[in-house]
Amino acid sequence: MNYIVLKQPNTKFFINKFFIFLIYVYQNIHIFPSSCKYIPTCSEYAKEAFKKYNFFKAFSLTLFRLIKCNPFSYGGFDPLK
Repeated sequence: MNYIVLKQPNTKFFINKFFIFLIYVYQNIHIFPSSCKYIPTCSEYAKEAFKKYNFFKAFSLTLFRLIKCNPFSYGGFDPLK
């Protein structure tokens, strides 16, 4: 018997690409002035996370970074681990 195996599209990859696209659009709109205290900026950090990790880990890292980036933080160098 021959079976036809249908490959499912890699939804994790598609979701990550979609979020990277949204971040790219956000970075190029220039509605808000850049006010991130961290290096790399929060949007660059998020892009790196979505390129390196699966959706859930990248989303949680990005969310945690956005929570940390507030008027009361000192900022500084905080690369993706």
